Amino acid sequence: MSGVPQGSVLGPMLFNIFVRDMDSGIEGTLKFAKLCGAVNTLEGQHAIQRDLDRLESWAHANLRKFNKAKCKVLHLGRGNPRPKYRLGGEWIESSPEEKDMGVLAGEKINTSGQS
Repeated sequence: MSGVPQGSVLGPMLFNIFVRDMDSGIEGTLKFAKLCGAVNTLEGQHAIQRDLDRLESWAHANLRKFNKAKCKVLHLGRGNPRPKYRLGGEWIESSPEEKDMGVLAGEKINTSGQS
């Protein structure tokens, strides 16, 4: 048997210690497993790709893997060039909308689909 007792504070505390350096060197914003950044310039697009490469390097160095099937790109705003990004050697699928903490966020930035 391994692990920590369910409901104890030990599990979340150990997790926080383990991932504390995950955002080291990240140019964008990494909060709650979401990487955000402005892509209004070519340099902004490159910065996000560099951040994804850093996250992949972190995962490899810490013997972790990202579930790439769950990774999505959500393009927001008018005139977004909709660049493609990769995580490791795989392209990340684009999504027109995603639900986050019960709120549906989409390309059109409206709340018509809220329930």
